[in-house]
Amino acid sequence: MLTRRRNNRRREPRRWHWRLPTLPWRQLSLAGVSVAVLGLLAAALLWLLDRPIERIVVEGSFQRVSALDVEKATRARIAGAGLVSVRLPMVREALRGLAWVDDVSVERQWPRGLRVRVTEQVAAARWNDDGLINARGEQFRTEARFIPPELPLLTGPEGAEPLVAARYFAIQGKLVEAGMRLTAVHLDARGAWDLTLDNGVGVRMGRRQIDERFARFTDVTLRLVAARAADIAYVDMRYTNGFAIGWRSNPTRIAARPAARGELPDA
Repeated sequence: MLTRRRNNRRREPRRWHWRLPTLPWRQLSLAGVSVAVLGLLAAALLWLLDRPIERIVVEGSFQRVSALDVEKATRARIAGAGLVSVRLPMVREALRGLAWVDDVSVERQWPRGLRVRVTEQVAAARWNDDGLINARGEQFRTEARFIPPELPLLTGPEGAEPLVAARYFAIQGKLVEAGMRLTAVHLDARGAWDLTLDNGVGVRMGRRQIDERFARFTDVTLRLVAARAADIAYVDMRYTNGFAIGWRSNPTRIAARPAARGELPDA
């Protein structure tokens, strides 16, 4: 009887070999070439479009700003830059630093130009000795070469421009209905308010209850001030329930409707 010999030799383990995955290398190569060609075309197009800026168009309604100064400042900022590479935000910020300029927009104008639109500041009042304030209550120009003398004068501590301007606009809006206007508003370091009307009459408001005191002034005193402005030097509204008048012919104050005899004004 034939017996089958058992194979006692140990099988050797299989060896794994890493192989590159099967990829469409030809298609990938073509895609890479295509990307490179597109990059070169884009660079060439950029080079063709980034031509020197030859023309600058300045637009706006100018009274204080010179269009020639705007053009000169623009050319100084774009020196060496092309129409594509020019940094428009930097140009805009540089132009906003010009005197009397409120806002600026800068746009590319193909093929070789820039369009600059300028909005001028509108001065609503003077501020202290050499400043100007716009309708937003912002001081936009200090040491101005020309300050319109017809503007009202607002004075106060540095940094108080928005507060003083807001008070001026609020009061002026109510005086217009009575045919008057403010020529000056003063806020002192203690927080006391003084007004000057266009008829030369001063109004002392003090530090407290400004809105209530001004309402009492418009309801009770304004008609008297309008009728006898030539005789009145100032009106003192710092009383609790009344006011006092200082006459031009007699510097002694005469109280009208005081709360009590001998009452002193409340700052």
